Amino acid sequence: MKGFRLLLIIAALFTFNLQFAQEEEQQDELSLDKGPIDSQFEFVFTKSGNYRADGKRYEVVRTISLDKLRQNVLDTLSGYNKRAAELKQTIAGHESTIASLNEKLEETTNNLTSVTEEKDSMSFLGIMVSKSTYNTILWSVMGCLLVFLLFFIYKFRNSNVLTQEAKTNLAELETEYEDHRRRALEREQRISRQLQDEINRYKKQK
Repeated sequence: MKGFRLLLIIAALFTFNLQFAQEEEQQDELSLDKGPIDSQFEFVFTKSGNYRADGKRYEVVRTISLDKLRQNVLDTLSGYNKRAAELKQTIAGHESTIASLNEKLEETTNNLTSVTEEKDSMSFLGIMVSKSTYNTILWSVMGCLLVFLLFFIYKFRNSNVLTQEAKTNLAELETEYEDHRRRALEREQRISRQLQDEINRYKKQK
């Protein structure tokens, strides 16, 4: 029984020594010269003393440690402010770049719109019109020209028919004239022969 108690006491002492060694090691790792601000505050709390007065617990901190911690906090804040200023400058540069890219994008969009409009438009009498309007005007003009062409063809054929009729009538008239001239010539020759016969007969009677 005594041996068991002795074993328990040895185990408790070993556990206490191990925990104390860990706490000492942790305290040794804490420092005001390195580590984050949180660990530096932990170092100050660890190294501070305490006492009670009027039923309240007070912590006693060394002034040099407090000044060191204060300076470290100010340095950290200064670093954060410097980093914030750098980030603001970087953001301002990015915003300027974005604004420039937006301007170039707008200019490119306007140029693309202009090129698209020129591509989809045609110049008609010095006026830019859409291709659909240009095609409508072009086909309307072609339709009008086709109508005029058909009208002129009709008039030409009608005139040609009249010309052919006139030529036929002229040919018939010339034929009739030749017939009339031939008959008149034959009548004149017949009258001349009759006159000559009468003259000859009259001479014989004398």
